[in-house]
Amino acid sequence: MAPPRNVVKIAVQMSDAIPQLIQLDQAKPLATVLKEVCDAWSLTHPEHYALQFADGHRKYITENNRLEIKNGSILCLSTAPDLKAQQLLGRLQNTSREGCCEILRNLVLLASDMTFAQEVISRDGLQKLSTIIENGDDLGEMLALGLRAFLELMEHGVVSWETLSISFVRKVISYVNMNLMDASVQPLALRLLESVTLSSPALGQLVKSEVPLDRLLVHLQVMNHQLQTKAMALLTALLQGASPTERKEMLDHLWKKNLRQFIYKNIIHSATPMGDEMAHHLYVLQALTLGLLEPRMRTPLDPYSQEQRDQLQALRQAAFEPEGESLGTGLSADRRRSLCVREFRKLGFSNSNPAQDLERVPPGLLALDNMLYFSRHAPSAYSRFVLENSSREDKHECPFARSSIQLTALLCELLRVGEPCSETAQDFSPMFFSQDHSFHELFCVAIQLLNKTWKEMRATQEDFDKVMQVVREQLARTLALKPTSLELFRTKVNALTYGEVLRLRQTERLHQEGTLAPPILELREKLKPELMGLIRQQRLLRLCEGMLFRKISSRRRQDKLWFCCLSPNHKVLQYGDVEEGANPPTLESLPEQLPVADIRALLMGKDCPHVREKGSGKQNKDLYELAFSISYDHGEEEAYLNFIAPSKRDFYLWTDGLSALLGSTMGSELTRLDLEQLLTMETKLRLLELENVPIPEQPPPVPPPPTNFNFCYDYSITEP
Repeated sequence: MAPPRNVVKIAVQMSDAIPQLIQLDQAKPLATVLKEVCDAWSLTHPEHYALQFADGHRKYITENNRLEIKNGSILCLSTAPDLKAQQLLGRLQNTSREGCCEILRNLVLLASDMTFAQEVISRDGLQKLSTIIENGDDLGEMLALGLRAFLELMEHGVVSWETLSISFVRKVISYVNMNLMDASVQPLALRLLESVTLSSPALGQLVKSEVPLDRLLVHLQVMNHQLQTKAMALLTALLQGASPTERKEMLDHLWKKNLRQFIYKNIIHSATPMGDEMAHHLYVLQALTLGLLEPRMRTPLDPYSQEQRDQLQALRQAAFEPEGESLGTGLSADRRRSLCVREFRKLGFSNSNPAQDLERVPPGLLALDNMLYFSRHAPSAYSRFVLENSSREDKHECPFARSSIQLTALLCELLRVGEPCSETAQDFSPMFFSQDHSFHELFCVAIQLLNKTWKEMRATQEDFDKVMQVVREQLARTLALKPTSLELFRTKVNALTYGEVLRLRQTERLHQEGTLAPPILELREKLKPELMGLIRQQRLLRLCEGMLFRKISSRRRQDKLWFCCLSPNHKVLQYGDVEEGANPPTLESLPEQLPVADIRALLMGKDCPHVREKGSGKQNKDLYELAFSISYDHGEEEAYLNFIAPSKRDFYLWTDGLSALLGSTMGSELTRLDLEQLLTMETKLRLLELENVPIPEQPPPVPPPPTNFNFCYDYSITEP
């Protein structure tokens, strides 16, 4: 007879004792279960004990989380969290330095548990740790352990970062500013200041005023990956908290101190692989730097500004003078004005008054900045562009000004200028850090590409939008390759000619072709079940391989990772926390298990509980696209296992695999593309012998039966 649903078979162990194999009734109060366990070992005062998971982070069992206990779980009997917290904190101030370090190690190990953390915080544990940190008697291991324990306790969100005292924050700042410091202390101090900066504007200003940018640059130049990452994290946090004016001043200072060159040579091209966190911070730095262009992008040209009128005249003069000066000598004001209007027309402005073309936002004044930069830094290419198109027939001219305005708006869209930073994105362009004025330099390459594509397409004025679509595709495809330098970008984008774009389009169209002959459609329908089974098998294999997922809090991006995989028999999902940089864990080392039979449903996007709590801001849009959850039976209640996929592809692979596991349809875009590719390949293989043979739309008619069947051999006649 099967045991009741609320009874689980577990083992309870204790040091120097024979383990107990018991049947835990989840309906019993936890205090009663503890008393029974203690009685079996003849232990008095069961209120002094508690149950913990024996593996993983040794989480304490409470009435709230007891339903996480599954059949086969191994628990251990240990000191109750309140008593343990009281013992550790009581000994913290009355012991030797070695003893204090040992107590802090225990605090660090247990502080990740919410139950224990609450007990420590309720007994002024944070205050005692802050005293150790502020005293700074030992600048080595003891201080590092104190900072780590303090951070672990604060990560639970029980106490706000805004409650920290100014004196405490200043002391932590002093550790960051010290020259001779233990290598394990400064990354922790930087991490703490990053949390303070992101959570408290007032304390963030204190950090900004007392941590010099030059000091962060020193930390970045130390060949310590962890220290570099935390210094970059604090740097981006300070930039995000600054006003636009302050941010510009800070970035100008950093660029003058060669931060860009250092990032390009020693981080992007470092022999040490770049971590996800550093990639995210470089993305934020790129986004904030490009964000400085937003005011110019949002500002239209002012026709009454003398400076802007002079810039337009400089643009005209760079293209047509001194020839224009000699032609205009001795002419009346009206004649000279008419000549200027004609030259602006040759430059490609649509209106007689060029200011009207630049009233569109975006790109606003940013388009004028790009045109001026091109004329001043590539004068020969600029003159060649204008004069070459001036000599063509009117309908074949490539309008420089109109193209520049449209191209600037396109680059702003592709590079997401002015968009808020994502909390998790890592999509930075290494080319951005390869040289100064990257946006303007990219425009110079793109405007020459546009002229080249215009000639390849033999375009006229009516084809302007078509040319821009091709240029957009050329730029987007090349940017997706993440070239590491502008020269490499120039080489790759120029190799992507109009003919190559047409070839790529045709190839993609063949892969996605849906209007085929009926016999082929019928063949494809017959092949679909077999190929869908192949895709289902591949998705389940990916689940069995497992994957690292990053934990995302409602406050900020965190460093913690966890691993999840499917057992080889496809009956259990196993998961558990892992450390950053560690090798993927083995199946046996994962502490948590979720039977597939207990799973109720798969949730995606905004339906997920961990995304629903974060609101609906633009910065969370990427989380909606990568989030999925599993709802499962947790005793009599419904619980959730929440995921944030590392990428869109991983999101599709896992949601497809879980759908296949639950017997649901795999309806992702990736499954559709994979099925289409497999169908195309299999169909071509089946039709190899029919190459160049036309396939009729309808099957041939069946011929009428013969008038007689005398041609059949009569087996009844026996030969002599």
